[in-house]
Amino acid sequence: MSKYLVGLDIGGTKCAVVLGEVDGENVNILHKEYFLTETKKGVEQTLDNIYFAIDKVMAMGHEVEAIGISCGGPLDSKTGVVMSPPNLPGWDNIPIVKLIEDRYHVKAGLQNDANACALAEWKFGAGKGHDNVIFLTFGTGMGSGLILDGHLYAGTNDNAGEVGHVSLSEQGPVGYGKRGSFEGYCSGGGIAQLATTKALEMFEMNQKPSFCDNVNSIHDISAKDVAMKALEGKEDALEVYETSGRYLGRALSLLIDILNPEMIVIGSIFARSGELLIPAMEKEIAKEALPLASKVCKIVPAELGENLGDYAALSIASYIVS
Repeated sequence: MSKYLVGLDIGGTKCAVVLGEVDGENVNILHKEYFLTETKKGVEQTLDNIYFAIDKVMAMGHEVEAIGISCGGPLDSKTGVVMSPPNLPGWDNIPIVKLIEDRYHVKAGLQNDANACALAEWKFGAGKGHDNVIFLTFGTGMGSGLILDGHLYAGTNDNAGEVGHVSLSEQGPVGYGKRGSFEGYCSGGGIAQLATTKALEMFEMNQKPSFCDNVNSIHDISAKDVAMKALEGKEDALEVYETSGRYLGRALSLLIDILNPEMIVIGSIFARSGELLIPAMEKEIAKEALPLASKVCKIVPAELGENLGDYAALSIASYIVS
């Protein structure tokens, strides 16, 4: 039987409100409203815009059972409070779940972005039908959401899954404020740092990198630029992605050994450029992970693509009424 749900995705740049019809593992987005967050105008203005958008979808005549809210952390999912995310200045201890429930008289739930995406890929995407699924963001940063024994695991205070902070080497690119971290090696910024180091080495040897025209543009290097050259077969660019893939495999080996998942779903850069990462990743897993655990774990790209944020917020609503 179909359920009508609303998803609210609160971001530092824009917010979106979606109305969805969910029937088991199938979801249909019926309507979407979005608007700029405009944090400089204050929390009350953003809340008014959120209410206006939700009012519109609630007035469409469907009996909405729940509202799911996805937002960057830190937050407290148990009390439904947003606690000063760096991309939302002024959102200091905002009881967003209570505000939504009091206004609309339906259940509401709050999760951070990575946990919401994990729920979405588990319920509607690549992880459907599995009980133990890890979702990795691999985008601007590196975070994870954990589905263990058919339930979202958020930890004691919503800090479970902060895998980007894990050290993989004493040196290396910086991510999550730490040199040689998982995020340092496996994120857009981390790959750009690896490429910058490679380019500097080449310029010092009077060689021209394929992904950088001159030393003055070295800080403009992006993971996308390097991927394009790697797909053309340029050796220097391939080497950068090989390094990222090797450390990806090292980190995945830790997750496989500790959590014994059935599936690891990886988004963003991996979903777009997996062919550049997978050979080194698989080689490292074969060397580092327990064979019995790695044998039962599939590593796949995320399926929900550019609409993942919409599905993520809806999946929170689906989870709290399931």
